[in-house]
Amino acid sequence: MNNLGLIDIGGTSIKFAVMQNNELKKLSSVKTPETLEDFYTSLTNKVNLMKKDYQITGVGISSPGAVNKKTGVIEGASAIPYIHNFKIQQTLEKHFGLPISMENDANCAALAELDSGADKDVSSLLFLIIGTGVGGSVIINHQIWHGAHLFGGEFGFTLVDDKNTLSNLATSVGVAQRYNQNSQPKTDYSGKEVFDLADQGDIRAQKEVQTMYYSLAKGIYNLQYSFDPELVVLGGAVSNNPQLIPSVNKEIEKIRKVVKIASIKPQVVACKYTDEANLRGAAVDFYQTYPKES
Repeated sequence: MNNLGLIDIGGTSIKFAVMQNNELKKLSSVKTPETLEDFYTSLTNKVNLMKKDYQITGVGISSPGAVNKKTGVIEGASAIPYIHNFKIQQTLEKHFGLPISMENDANCAALAELDSGADKDVSSLLFLIIGTGVGGSVIINHQIWHGAHLFGGEFGFTLVDDKNTLSNLATSVGVAQRYNQNSQPKTDYSGKEVFDLADQGDIRAQKEVQTMYYSLAKGIYNLQYSFDPELVVLGGAVSNNPQLIPSVNKEIEKIRKVVKIASIKPQVVACKYTDEANLRGAAVDFYQTYPKES
């Protein structure tokens, strides 16, 4: 297999790596540039070094935003406004002198799990990334389902109740926000700190954590009966919490007892990859895009 350059574009930093003999070799990271010109310069310099040191034959890129695979345009919006709404893939190919594949970062993370992670033995799955909000990916028959408007997997926009979305209620960030806003005087705890308070017996903290678990369970239950995937995979930093999966499963069981017709229990697992997922998935996407390069 030829060596492949990999780039993970993030709002605060950009990571670089090489896939060599099917092994990920991490190289470096840089602070995300503030201008498009500096962005081109930074990425091109790193790719030129990879060409020299590793003889890479292509570059796989994980990017924020709604990546249009047909046009090479990153649609939507992200924390890096200058990368959107023009044919950036073609421009980068000219700078690099190499073939490029680009895919949304959540989709890349899902592809990594499907290829060699928590869900490598299935062909259909839903992947939920729990961070500031809830993002995700839909994979059917080993292929990403982007949707008619590139909104496939945007689970965070779904409603949990009449007013609140899954992103509002089902994240540790939301847990912290609700706890801090309802404190007198106001506090500034992180999500992890509120979870710790809950473990110590703080009733208000326990209530907010419970709201998160229930909201996530309700979202997963609804998604199971909409898409019927083989697995539901949870990613993001909160997936490292050993209480997450048992607590979500407990809430799902409560829902299933209320909806007595429910015969299928969602199979919910934590992701295998964390900080490597986007890079690994960018490699999977490249080899799906250019199978002759593998």
